[in-house]
Parts: sequence; C-alpha cells; structure tokens
Amino acid sequence: MADNIDFSMKALLTPWRRLLAEREFVVLMLSNLVLGMAYSFVVPFYSMFGTIEVGMSNWTFGVFMTITTLAGIGISTALARWSDTRFSRRSILLLGCLCGALGYGCYAYVRSVLWLTVIGSVALGISSISFAQLFAAAREAMGRHGIPQSEAPLYMNIFRLLFSLAWTIGPAISAWVMIHAAYEGIFLVCAGLFALLFVIVLLFIPHRPPPAANAATRLPLTQVLRRPDLLCYFAAMALVFVCVTMGMMGLPLMILRTLGGNESHVGIAYSVAPVFELPFMFWFGLLASREHPGRLIRLGVIIAIAYYVLLFFVREPWHIYPVQILSAAMIAIVSGIAITFFQSYIPDQPGTATNLYTTANRLGSTVGYLAFGTLAEVLGYRAIFLVCAGLCGAAFLLLWLAREKHEHPAA
Repeated sequence: MADNIDFSMKALLTPWRRLLAEREFVVLMLSNLVLGMAYSFVVPFYSMFGTIEVGMSNWTFGVFMTITTLAGIGISTALARWSDTRFSRRSILLLGCLCGALGYGCYAYVRSVLWLTVIGSVALGISSISFAQLFAAAREAMGRHGIPQSEAPLYMNIFRLLFSLAWTIGPAISAWVMIHAAYEGIFLVCAGLFALLFVIVLLFIPHRPPPAANAATRLPLTQVLRRPDLLCYFAAMALVFVCVTMGMMGLPLMILRTLGGNESHVGIAYSVAPVFELPFMFWFGLLASREHPGRLIRLGVIIAIAYYVLLFFVREPWHIYPVQILSAAMIAIVSGIAITFFQSYIPDQPGTATNLYTTANRLGSTVGYLAFGTLAEVLGYRAIFLVCAGLCGAAFLLLWLAREKHEHPAA
C-alpha cells in the first residue's frame, strides 16, 4: 500500500516539478490560464448575448455564428501554416492577442448584427489562432527540454488543465459582472485579459523562427486527411463538437426559459465541470501514457452520450450541477488527449497539427451554430440534448471503424 501511495505521489508531483522548474513552461502555463479566463467570461453567455441583448432570432444567431466561425477557420488555417513555415509563434500570438482585445472591446458596445458579423469574422477570426499556437508552442518546448514522446499526453493535459482551471471561477465571476455591468462588462474584461496576454507574450516569449526544413516537408491538410483512419477521427471529433456547441448554446437558454432559472444558475452550472476537469485531465493524461489515446477518446464519446441523455431528463436547474461531472470527464478527453492525438500525426509541424484538431472543433461548431437555431425553433431547447446523444453515437461508430489500423502497436 505504501509503495502504491509513493508511486502515485511521484506520478503527481514529478511533472509539475519539471514544468515549474523551467521559465518557458511557467510562461506558457500562465498564458493558458489567462486565455482560459478570457473565454470563460464570454462563451457561456454568447447565445444569451445574441438572442436577448442583440435581439437575433435563434436562426439568425445560428447564421451569425456560422459566418464568423467559417471566417475563423479560413484565417486560422493560413496563420497555422505560416507559423510552421514563415513566422515565429510569438508574432502570430501577438497578432491573435491584439485582435482579441480589439474585437471583444468592440463587442462591448456594438449591437448592429452587420458590424458584429464583420468584427467577429475578422478580429475574432484572427484571435482564434491563439489557443492552437499556445499548445503548439508547448509541444515544441517539450522537445527542447527533453520530455519523452510517450509522456507528451500527460504534459499536454497539464497545459490544458491550466486552461480549464480558469473555468472553475470564470463563469461565476462573469455572471456577477454581467449582473452589475451587463454585457459591456464581461466583454471589456475579456478584452482586458487578451491585452494582458499580449503583454505576457511580448515580454516573456522569445522570437524563434520556424525551422527552414518545415517549408519543404509540410503536408497540405487535404493530403493528411486522405488517410481513412485519420479522416474518421477528424469527422468524429467534428461531430462531437457539433454537440458541444449546441449544448453550450442550449444549456443557458434551457435554464432560463425552460427550467425557470436565472443568470446565477447559468454561472454555477458552468463552474461545476471545470472543478472536476482538473483531476480528470491529470488522471486521463496518466492513462494516455500507458493506453492508446484512441481508446480513451472512444470512452470520452460514451461519456458524452450519457451526459446528453441525462440533460434531456433534468427538471430543475440544480439537477444540472451533478450531471456536469460527466461533462468534465468528456471535456478532459476530447479537449485534452485529443490534441496530443492529432499532434502525433504531424510531429514536425505542431502548428498545423494542432490546427487540424481546432479545425475539427470549428467545423463542428459551425454546424452546431447553424443547427441549433433550426432545432431550437422546431424542437425546443430540451430536445437538442437528445439530438446530441444521437450524434455522439454516430461519432462512436466512426471511432470504432478507425480503431484497428491506427491502434496497431506499430502505428
């Protein structure tokens, strides 16, 4: 028993000690925390902002989010390619942070659907590259500091853990800010956090040109996706993020309009999951160093099915709180281990590889935004979660079809 406790403590403390001993890792972890806090202030309230504050219909809001997300996919794909071949990650991160500060600052005051679409497509489209670039920079830093490839899932999950840590308090604080300063307040705080991230990157992340060899060896995204197994994983992740997006948009509106809750209930609901995400991310990171990540991704999708089925049956706002524990387990896998899984396909181009994951995320989000408006109008908010359970079932089927080839020991 004592030996098992010693092993567990060593497994828990060793990676943290290693990360905290290097300034580069500390800066990247702090950057993840700040970026996570920025998004935690606005993401839970996007659907409320569009439909209640701006006055869009559910369908119009879906179209609005579809346009801005498609613009972000195009812009981030180009920027990811350039970060691997032409410009330093520092330059791309500075651009993303600057545009995030400007874009969310404008969102605080603009209420024209047309101008919100322009700002969201251009400024926030550029800022969306920040997440992928931070994780690409973390993967490169691991190589420079001698962290073994087999331990990459654990360390990458720790970086993702810092992003989730912000969500343990961010939504609750943003709910308080919105009650006292309305939507202007939460968007201005988000803009300020992007400005803070800009300063951190400017002062503490050095300029490192991409290796010249990358320009010659880079594979186009279309060529990478010709692998049937990878295409199945890409499509499955896109389906999962269709559900994540519809759930993210539908949950606050169901709390307010179906269950009779208020903004505080929304803030609490979105704060519960990150508390559990932290230990889940560390635990699944340890498992991923021993098990093939593909098996864990399938487990995450099974958990997602259970999560959405249970949300369909809730009858009071507080019923949602314990169900959010399943959301934490799902997110710990599909938003943590899955990043390392995609990076393993293109190890010499972490920017492109991470963007492959985020492209699946954004494509799923695009469909989710558009489908949400139609489904909410026709079926209501509660039925959306039953649709999500069905889509996750389809994602599991794709993952099952792809399992044998990629999970062969030689893979």
